[in-house]
Order: sequence, then C-alpha cells, then structure tokens
Amino acid sequence: MDYTTLIQLLDSTVRLATPLLLACLAGLFSERAGIFDIGLEGKMLAAAFFSAAVASLSGSVWLGLLAGIAASMTLSAIHGVASITFRGNQLISGVAINFLAAGMTVLIAQDWFAQGGRTPSLFGGARFEAITLPFAETIAPLPVIGPLYADLISGHPILVYIAFATVPLTWWVLFRTRFGLRLRAVGENPAAVDTAGVSVVGLRYAAVAIAGVLCGLAGAYLSTALQAGFVKDMSAGRGFIALAALIFAKWRPWHALWATLLFGLFGALETRPDVITALTGMKVQGQLLGALPYVMTVIILAGFVGKAIPPRAGGQPYVKER
Repeated sequence: MDYTTLIQLLDSTVRLATPLLLACLAGLFSERAGIFDIGLEGKMLAAAFFSAAVASLSGSVWLGLLAGIAASMTLSAIHGVASITFRGNQLISGVAINFLAAGMTVLIAQDWFAQGGRTPSLFGGARFEAITLPFAETIAPLPVIGPLYADLISGHPILVYIAFATVPLTWWVLFRTRFGLRLRAVGENPAAVDTAGVSVVGLRYAAVAIAGVLCGLAGAYLSTALQAGFVKDMSAGRGFIALAALIFAKWRPWHALWATLLFGLFGALETRPDVITALTGMKVQGQLLGALPYVMTVIILAGFVGKAIPPRAGGQPYVKER
C-alpha cells in the first residue's frame, strides 16, 4: 500500500468517524450524569432530516444546522421528562425515541417533498463544503508532510473540526470545572450531590441538553456534509455503534476519540477492499468489510474487551428523600 492510498484511507476514516465521535460524546455526557441514552440513533436521524429539510427550503445550511439541533434537543427533552421528571425506564424511553424518529422523518419528508421519504439534493450554500486550511496549497508538493497536511488535515467541512475540538473541550469541562465535577458526581452518588444543595434534576437535564446539541451536530453532518440530503434511515445504526464505542472507551473523552476512529477505519475499509487485498494477499468482499463495525459492536457489548464499569447511578431514577 503506497503513501497516497494510506492518506486516502485515513481521510475516509476521519469523515466516517466524525458522526460517531459526536454521538459518542453525547452519550458520554448523558451517561456520566446517570442517564442512559440509547436514543442517540433517533436523535441523529431526526437532526439529519430537519437539517436537510430546512437547508433545502431556505438555501442556508446554517439554518438547517440550527433546525437539526432543535429537533435533537426536542427529543432529548422528551427523554428527560420521561426518565428524570417521571422517573420512567430510560431504556424504554430511548427505544421509543428511535421508533418515533424512524417513522416521523419518513412521514414528514413524504408530506413536504413527495420524494419517497427523501429530501431534494443539496447544493451550494445549502450544504457544508470542504475548507482549505492556510498554506495547504503551498505545502502540498512537499514529500510526506505535504499530503498529510493538504489532503488529510485540510479539506474537511467545518463540522469535522468542531467534532475533534469537542474532545479536549469535553475533557476540560468534565475534569477541570466545577460543573463537570458535579455532573460526574450525579452519575455516581446523586444523594451526596443533593445533600450538598445542588439540584440533581437540573444537572441531569443539563447533561441531556448537551447530548441533544451533540447529536444534532452529528445528524446535521450526515445529511449536509457527509451526504447531500436526507434518505430513509440514513443514520444506519451509528447511534448504537457510538454506544459501543463509549463502552469500549470506558466513558472517557480521549479514549472515545480513538474508539470512534477505529470504527471509522472499519467503515473506510468497506470502500477500499483493495487495501486489505494488498496487505493480506486475500480478496475480501466489500459487504463483509461493511459488516465489521456491527460485528465489533456486538463483540464489545458482549464484554469481549473486558468489564467496563459504568457510572454507579446510571439508569437509576433519583428519588429525593423527604
């Protein structure tokens, strides 16, 4: 495998890992606060549709992004009300959100656009275009460093850079701020937080809201950057893969980055089966490579990588002592 092929493979890895990373960080915030959220898939799907729909109708991708975030946060609010205020089963609430989004997006898309549950293709200002970073064209002819900077680091939509910048930001918020300390404490011992005079309900709603924003970014990326429009079920299980990556990362931001890049690499290999052939001398079907992320999800959730210990109060509604 030559250097150019390697750069192309890594470039695809970054593009495919971006929505997984955003969704994984969304789950990290939510679960660190004790709220399990398997509705990441549904929120991504709803955000993908409303981002593409509003961008198509308005011609502005930024309005589409805001619409996608708003849709995701609305579903997050529903999950919060069901699991925090009414202390319902968090897993059932998440499943309901996934079913709601899957049906709602196709129904509304058909009503608005009458294209079989799709949105029109996005062009120009209705989608995120690749950004060329400073000096990329100047450095491009240089050996090794040129393709690395010009073709791998440069040339991505802005949401890719936002996603990767969110990793250190998440680490700083969770481990270097008072808010992050309280958020983590809520997921471990909410009674102690309540005793200290801090609102458990308020912190958990804040975590769910942050998860909604990040899922909104992930969904908007799918339909306005990675692709040029919405199609039925375009999230394609990415929310569940993100949950598997979160367990693999043991609820840590930097580990989440490497875990999602690994899943992104599996996805990139589906489009480049020639790479596997060059490395192993074996011809592998692209469909088999495409199943790798889902196979890895099952293996990780089955505990193959070792026992990952979630926040102790995860999934448990908090009842304030009288």
